[in-house]
Amino acid sequence: MIQPHTCRRPTRSTALSLWALALSLPTTAMAEFQPLDDGALSGVTGQAGVTIELETKINIDRLTWTDEGSLNVNNMRLSGHGDTALDNLKLTVDIAGTGEVLEHGFSEIARRANAGLMSTNNADVADALATYSMAGKFGKQFNSGDLVIHLGATDYGDPNSLTDYLRAVDFELEVGSITASGSEGTATLFSDVLLQGYVGPTDLVIRNASGASRTLSNGNIVSGAELQLDTHFEITNGSLNWDAADVILLFNFAAVGIEGLQIHNRRGNDTLGHFGMASATAKLSKGTGAVSGKEGLSVHDVEFRADIDMPVFKIGQASIGSVQFTDFAITDTNMLVYGH
Repeated sequence: MIQPHTCRRPTRSTALSLWALALSLPTTAMAEFQPLDDGALSGVTGQAGVTIELETKINIDRLTWTDEGSLNVNNMRLSGHGDTALDNLKLTVDIAGTGEVLEHGFSEIARRANAGLMSTNNADVADALATYSMAGKFGKQFNSGDLVIHLGATDYGDPNSLTDYLRAVDFELEVGSITASGSEGTATLFSDVLLQGYVGPTDLVIRNASGASRTLSNGNIVSGAELQLDTHFEITNGSLNWDAADVILLFNFAAVGIEGLQIHNRRGNDTLGHFGMASATAKLSKGTGAVSGKEGLSVHDVEFRADIDMPVFKIGQASIGSVQFTDFAITDTNMLVYGH
């Protein structure tokens, strides 16, 4: 795990010294500061956004959703590997100008490839250079007023090392149990969930197009002002107990235990551009159902791509062997969420 650099906080005496220095500047040095009228201000454009270096650990004893009964997520923890701090995180926040190119996805890899730090003999690197290179800049082009948040690393290690880049931000997610409670008692859906892995480039974009709308393939109408999420990640080791049937429609049985879970994208036909990581993308906005006419939260253009390995797959206490999915893909998925 790469540790971010630390900064020493100025002491009180240092701060007072700086103020004294500023106040002692000769008036001739201050004479160049002039107020700007409205005409001059209209020509000023801010080119720099905000960068946030982040280190944290999150613990939640219980998260509960209550309707007639309740759904409880118990003893949840998000941290770095081994219950250390989730660190080496860097958030860049920008409000785009018209046609501005900002960091997005694997644009850092494209910049390194252009500088000769990474070889385009690697198909993923070559794809990143082709995808994110735009007239001497590297990233994605946005519209005026789009809010663009990019999650990367403070320190990527060796600039020539692809492994250092992909494993710069490690995480660990633990959930004690997920339970459903009602008048008939409590049922455990999942328990002893532990996922360890790495977070790749993650982007959150709020598009500034509230006056526009479009129609999805299912006929639902959605606002052009939408939140767009794109992320890459890898699970290198995971385990869980699946205690109740009918929780996920893919299977229909309970008493399942999974050990050594891995989620990646290193096999099959859709690996290009993903650097071996699983990927997920979705868009969220206000929507209106074509059939129901209801207004709600539209989650649309959802896509998930991964290979999934479950080397230890237990039913009861006995292992029945290993299970693998190659080119597991969820596509063409749209949903509208509203109350009833």
